[in-house]
Amino acid sequence: MSKVRIKLNSTDVEALNDISNSIKDVAHKSGITISGPVPLPTKRLKVTTRKSPCGNGTATFDRFEMRIHKRLIDLPANEKVLHHIMRMRIPKNINIKIEMRD
Repeated sequence: MSKVRIKLNSTDVEALNDISNSIKDVAHKSGITISGPVPLPTKRLKVTTRKSPCGNGTATFDRFEMRIHKRLIDLPANEKVLHHIMRMRIPKNINIKIEMRD
């Protein structure tokens, strides 16, 4: 039986958890057992810049960081459940990738 792997990633962890919980609820309502949501390692993008606009002056720095959170959900390929998942309203700041596996 083929399986479906859903990969979610976003910078907003609360929205990501809400979407993964709603996918989990849809699967449980239809009686499907799923594995996940599995939290994958968070990617941290760091940028350090000088506070001074000209680049000279005191050695003071601004440190910026963006975190990309990821979740992974595996479930059996069920047409009814996939139809509900694809029709869900997903915010723009969440990237979703659905792929079929054997």
